[in-house]
Amino acid sequence: MSPSICSALAGPPRVRLLARAAAVLTVLALGACANVGPKPWERDLMAKPEMMLDAAAIDAAIDDHVYFSKEGATGGRGFGGGGCGCN
Repeated sequence: MSPSICSALAGPPRVRLLARAAAVLTVLALGACANVGPKPWERDLMAKPEMMLDAAAIDAAIDDHVYFSKEGATGGRGFGGGGCGCN
C-alpha cells in the first residue's frame, strides 16, 4: 500500500473509520457499473411494440400537433423545420 493509506489506517479511530467507509463506497460504486443493459435473452421483451417510446402513433401525432401549434414550429422528430414557422 502507499504510505498515505497505511498512515491513515494506523491513525485515530475516526480516521480509520473514514478510510474504511471510503473504501467500501469505492467498491460499491465500481460494482454499480456491472449491470449495463439487458442480457441477450431479455431483449425479446424490449422488442415488443408496447415498449416503443411512442407506442401509440395517434398519441404521438396529437402531441406533435400540440407542440408545433404552441411553438410555431414544425419538426423536431427527425425532419427539418425552423422555430420561426417557415419551412
